[in-house]
Amino acid sequence: MSTDRHAAEPASPGPQGEAPKATGPAAAAAGAPGPAPGEPPTAATAPPSPEAPAVAAADAGAEAGDDAPVPEAATAEAAEPAAAPADTDTGAGTADPEDGPAAPAGAGDDTAEPDSSSGPAEAAAPAGTGDGSAEAGDEPAEAESRSDGTEADAARGGGDDAEAADGSADTGEVGTEADAAGGAGGPAAKPMLSERGGEGEGPAGPEPTPTAEGDAAAPQLSEAQAELAAQRVERDRIARRKAQRQAPVEAGAKLSGTAADLLAAVRAVESGEKPSPRYFDEAPTAPRRPAPAPAPSPATPPRPRPAAAAAPAAPPAASVEAVRAVLARGGAPEQLAAPAASALGETAAEELVENPWRLLALAGIRPTQADSFARALLGPAAGPGDERRAAALVGWLLEQAAVKGHTALDAPTLESALAQYGVPQPAEALEQAVAEGLVLVFHEPLGAPVADGEEGEEGEEQPVRVLMGLEAYALAEESLADGLARLAGTFTGVGDAAAWQEAATGTGADLIRAVAAHGLVVHTGGEAARAEPLALLEAAGKLGLRTCLAAHAPAPATARGAVTVAGLLAGTEGPERNADGQFALDLLVVLDAPQLDVESAAELVESVPDGARLVLSGDPAVLGSAGPGRVFADVLAARACPQVVSRIPDPGPLGELVSGIGIGELNQVEAPGKEVVIVPVRDAGEAVHRTVQLVAESVPRAFGIAADGIQVITPGHGGPAGTRALNAALKERLNPGPARFDGFDPGDRIVHVPSPGRAVPGRVVSADAQGLHLETAGGRIVVPKEQVAAQVRHGWAVTAHQAVGMRWPAVVAVLPGDAAPALSRDWVYTAFGRAERHLSVVHGVDQALPRAVAEVLPKPRTTRLAGLLRTLAAAAGEQPE
Repeated sequence: MSTDRHAAEPASPGPQGEAPKATGPAAAAAGAPGPAPGEPPTAATAPPSPEAPAVAAADAGAEAGDDAPVPEAATAEAAEPAAAPADTDTGAGTADPEDGPAAPAGAGDDTAEPDSSSGPAEAAAPAGTGDGSAEAGDEPAEAESRSDGTEADAARGGGDDAEAADGSADTGEVGTEADAAGGAGGPAAKPMLSERGGEGEGPAGPEPTPTAEGDAAAPQLSEAQAELAAQRVERDRIARRKAQRQAPVEAGAKLSGTAADLLAAVRAVESGEKPSPRYFDEAPTAPRRPAPAPAPSPATPPRPRPAAAAAPAAPPAASVEAVRAVLARGGAPEQLAAPAASALGETAAEELVENPWRLLALAGIRPTQADSFARALLGPAAGPGDERRAAALVGWLLEQAAVKGHTALDAPTLESALAQYGVPQPAEALEQAVAEGLVLVFHEPLGAPVADGEEGEEGEEQPVRVLMGLEAYALAEESLADGLARLAGTFTGVGDAAAWQEAATGTGADLIRAVAAHGLVVHTGGEAARAEPLALLEAAGKLGLRTCLAAHAPAPATARGAVTVAGLLAGTEGPERNADGQFALDLLVVLDAPQLDVESAAELVESVPDGARLVLSGDPAVLGSAGPGRVFADVLAARACPQVVSRIPDPGPLGELVSGIGIGELNQVEAPGKEVVIVPVRDAGEAVHRTVQLVAESVPRAFGIAADGIQVITPGHGGPAGTRALNAALKERLNPGPARFDGFDPGDRIVHVPSPGRAVPGRVVSADAQGLHLETAGGRIVVPKEQVAAQVRHGWAVTAHQAVGMRWPAVVAVLPGDAAPALSRDWVYTAFGRAERHLSVVHGVDQALPRAVAEVLPKPRTTRLAGLLRTLAAAAGEQPE
């Protein structure tokens, strides 16, 4: 790699025990002058050495972003308003999933969240009204609340607040954002939660103590058969609940320990008895054995889907006015009327009067704000122990965990989070939520199965942990697991085996052979490995198969006929669907599969017909999906289908650098053509100045790459060197103008965020009474004026989550000193890997960069998909031929 010759000379290692001479950030610490404007970067050198002295590269009050907080299900740390994380890129899913660095109280560009002494109008302020108001979740005004660029801004405790689905700096809290102290039940600190369980399974709850009591009358089934039977029972129960919410809740057949007592409590509630409040606190005395497996139910055919998703209808004006009146009584701003009417339906006003905490159903509203609204409506009756409040908090915590990527949480995690929000009887609150059907209960086996007769105790079962989740994500995971098992089981290998064998030569030979014999295949590899799925498609096309290639972002020009996953699901791109709603194809290849969330993956797999082939291809080292779930990682972990690992390395110095980062090493690479350049900076102001210089002058002159081919990537949206500040500076230099249409001018580079999880680059063409006219990879589109603030932002600088799935000739990665908490291995891997020919690193984080690469791993997500796939695969393997 090389560093700017005006900033530092190449490092020369000193004697043992000495730090190397000034280079990279060390040079910045020594006060090395920056290059004159227009100077191209030169001089080869390595990234900062671990021995280099630490540098205070930015102000203590600097921040990388200001996105809204979202809880996480695994761990939590005490919240300090004076060091609240700043706005970062999230989404998924994604408040944005890349957390920003700490900022002092009052810092940033958003107003602080009011404490409990604030009036309801202030506490329930709407999100998305600009930089002066709180924004959170998937707010319409800053719809970048997930990892692809959907942002959510919110202020907390006097400072900007950012936590996100996968952000590296995220402290890992589980639905507890430590709101300002003083509200009814508002926590002063985030709960310290249990340690995580196995790979990808999130936090593990306490293990119940099994006993030796067995059931001699139960038939002797294998573990896999018993588990499959239990899953069938559970799926039937979920389906019945979806069709009729008042149906009785059946206790699962293969539940033991805490899970069994939990559902027993549910049955007691439904029968009118008073349930026991102790099911989370004590181990049961008699674990249950598996029940006989029911007869297999016929496969449910996929339901047809419309060709294109219709826009949601606006709520009736009368409903909006009724909600506005209720909000006025509670002191909340009238801007929340339309969102509340849309979220709660035509009876929104009545629901808010009956249960003011239903306000939490609105994106961006937090418990302290809902508490203030409830006190204004109910007076002293609005206490922290109100059953309505507890029920609303359970749903809110699970929704916030979904923004973090979790599809379920373990019961002790939820109980702890509720306690931190002042719920006096959290166990009873969870019990009541289950009884009312607000959440579903599942069990997760812990450890290897316990064989009968082991250690002299017959009938002993393996311990389980209780998982609780929302119906939507439970149904999606069940449907996805069934769909993947269906594709693997219905494939018959129809085709000319000799022709497939002949095609399996050269690039992608291993992948072609695997796809020839299997209906479901997983393919992993870096950017260069994308050539293998393309070779597969070419070979399959020559064999007469109907093929389709779908990618997360607009596919490269080399992939003719490629579509986006979003367009394929919406029916605007790709093959037609038959009467059952399934695609008319024989082979579907999905690139960027790590970006699939569980709901879109379930819909996609459900649309692939029986006997067809599905290939999930992607790089497991990149940032994860914006939405809930870890589909690609779970399929890999389950090992329920063939896995093809590409042997094609990414070429050149950039490939060598990124490959090392993927295994936790920030290596020194030789860059004779200045493919990698380090530009040390001392503070955020200098980082912005040097970034503009690189984009406008240095890189175009040195490499012949136009400014349109250079992409700036930074960890967060807010702060002095976030996307907002960088885009403002780059617009002033590259496309100045009056910005008459909501801050945009013709020629501006933009990112269009039509929905959470998507970020489509483009350019402004014009503006008129219809809205903002954009040119994107999918063609010309018009964004209505009222949606511009929510869906469009400038795109010279983006976050790594917005950049996933895309590449540019040159990338400028901006790492100001205050971005250090936001860095992680997957973030660095993703950002650096977006460059094709040249990478400039505007470096102000000193040793935080190599430390993040070596030590800061992606955060686990609590999901059930891997376990479901293992169970179905084991059952399929035990079925008689």
